[in-house]
Amino acid sequence: MSKELDSIMRPEAIAVIGASARPGTIGNEIMSKLVEYGFAGKLYPINPKAEEILGVKVYKNVIDIPEKVDLAVIAVGRDLVFPVIDQCAEKDIKGIVVISAGFKETGHEGAEIEKELLKKIKQYGMRMVGPNCLGVINTADGIKMDASFADALPLAGKTAFTSQSGALGAAILNISKDLNLGVSQFVSIGNAADISAEALIDYWKDDPNTKQMLLYLESIAEPEVFSRLAKEITKEKPIIAIKAGKSAAGASAASSHTGSLAGADLAADALLKQSGVIRVHSVPEMFEVAQAFANCPVPKGKRVAIMTNAGGPGIMATDAICENGLEISQLADSTRDYMRSYLAAAASVKNPVDMIASAPLDHYEKTLKALINDENVDAVMVIYLPLMNLDPMDVSNVVMKIKEENPEKPIIAVMMAKNDFFSEINKKKTNIPFYQYPETAAHSMAKLYAQREWIDKPAGKEPSYNVDKQKVQEIIVNALRENRNQLTTLESIDVLEAYGVRTCKYAFAANVDEAAAEANKIGYPVVMKITSTKISHKTEIGGVIVGINSEEQLRQEYAGLLERLKEKGMQEALDGVIIQEMVKGAREMVCGVATDPQYGHLMMFGLGGIFVETLKDVAFRVNPVTDVDVKEMVRSIKSYKLLEGARGEIPARVEQVEETMLRLSQLVKDFSFIKELDINPLKISDKTGEGIAVDGRIEVDYDKAKQALEGLTVSSGSL
Repeated sequence: MSKELDSIMRPEAIAVIGASARPGTIGNEIMSKLVEYGFAGKLYPINPKAEEILGVKVYKNVIDIPEKVDLAVIAVGRDLVFPVIDQCAEKDIKGIVVISAGFKETGHEGAEIEKELLKKIKQYGMRMVGPNCLGVINTADGIKMDASFADALPLAGKTAFTSQSGALGAAILNISKDLNLGVSQFVSIGNAADISAEALIDYWKDDPNTKQMLLYLESIAEPEVFSRLAKEITKEKPIIAIKAGKSAAGASAASSHTGSLAGADLAADALLKQSGVIRVHSVPEMFEVAQAFANCPVPKGKRVAIMTNAGGPGIMATDAICENGLEISQLADSTRDYMRSYLAAAASVKNPVDMIASAPLDHYEKTLKALINDENVDAVMVIYLPLMNLDPMDVSNVVMKIKEENPEKPIIAVMMAKNDFFSEINKKKTNIPFYQYPETAAHSMAKLYAQREWIDKPAGKEPSYNVDKQKVQEIIVNALRENRNQLTTLESIDVLEAYGVRTCKYAFAANVDEAAAEANKIGYPVVMKITSTKISHKTEIGGVIVGINSEEQLRQEYAGLLERLKEKGMQEALDGVIIQEMVKGAREMVCGVATDPQYGHLMMFGLGGIFVETLKDVAFRVNPVTDVDVKEMVRSIKSYKLLEGARGEIPARVEQVEETMLRLSQLVKDFSFIKELDINPLKISDKTGEGIAVDGRIEVDYDKAKQALEGLTVSSGSL
């Protein structure tokens, strides 16, 4: 375990600066919690006007403390924080928790003050939690530190928790105690000026008292660092996160399909998914999932057995299991034969096993043991409805006893009982999670299995292809010379071809005679597309003409195109046309890249064509992506079935489609100033199954591109 945060999380001596004897103040609450929870180290309240607080000697100034201090918890007005930090530095205190508010959460002025605070912290070689935070907790024996002003004293356990919201953190601590979910450590990071979620998960990865981590995030300060750490940690310890807030991708300003679809928090969602983090969307869901991980091993597979004393809930559970991507296990013949030997004649020994309402307590024990011992079963859901005067607590005790004897497989209990039962069971030491409804239990089981899939998922590789990087540089330099950040269609297709993306045969023509000559070379039918430095959306002016079957038709269509441009006063915008082979393919996909200001490049793949923004059947990942990421991405969309082929269609060459995505990934890694990129459509050829780019659009960040390519010499000169 990294020792860097030990001064905060494992202190031997704490100074509470701003400690107070007056009830109702934060300084008093923090002192009270430290005393009441039984902090194992030395405690030094700091207050210039008091002699004693809660029976502990008070010091006027932190410098007056005669012994070494590891942690200072600061609860004074904002204007006093800076001189207090100076005094802590003089005392050589390395751990700081700033409870005080009034920093960046208040606006620009507060943000500037916070920057100065962080500068001072770094200058002194300190580490700081906060400012504007609730405090920190460590329940480990030998420490017993509750340096917070949360209402309830924490219950010791194996779950570490951090929150960017102090109020929500306090509420979650209260709920965790009510649900009997113990905490190992808790950190309210507040404004996270110094210590962020990234630092904490890194600290907790080797903490023997922490088996899982819960995060409430409003932002991810360092996406690359977070992803790198989480990918490593989540193979050993699950991370369950609520990510609130929205990404600032600016979808409304995007010029590409990819950009317009990359809004909301899709970037954060993709990052968490790629990092193995289990994302939940509410506090209740967080606790439901956390209870499963706190009490269950990760299953070896997704085959679930259900046992119940009522048919209806068994059917509901079956539906929920299947809807969550799990499977109803096929029980072994020997298991079914054994259950027939003691269950009532009316009982069903198929899965779900319906023991019927009159099942006595010993039937629960025998049936659960039989299912646990079945090699076709990876996890068991036990459902009980209070019937026939059987006490739900007795059933629960039997289930927990069997779990203790058989810890290798997950057992989840659904007790469709009154709330009184849950109030009582949450006071007990339990070894299985209890839920009130089958749907909730099935959802939590699915998250357990998702962890198994993540653990077994290979790391993946980022292949490197032989490409013509020089050609792409020349194309972009030429656009920058003309003060353009948008490449023409022809330039975009040239870039794609330079990076090995399969494009249809094409040629540029400056006039109708050249267009006819190129079409005759390519062979009919052909497609004619306008290319222009001033027109980005070709279809809006009828700039894409498909199914041209002869030179005569081509000349007519060219004349019609000129007439449409003339009607709109845009005849001067025509740079020429692109003549392309007409790829026959009813299946149209889209691939592309958008740029999120916080997370960087986002790769997109999905159903393309004119319905891309309507149906939104797309998947995103944060670049860089691996071959495993892309494989998962392509298969995650609903329309993947189309790629497999239907009604006589040949299957798409999925590996070649995946390679296209990996080549795009390499392109935007090599040219990081590419802002948006679209291939729409990527047509799946009816003849070969290849994914063929028939159109492209690329936009660069002008200033970044100019800075990156400044002084670069290409065949046409320097920028």
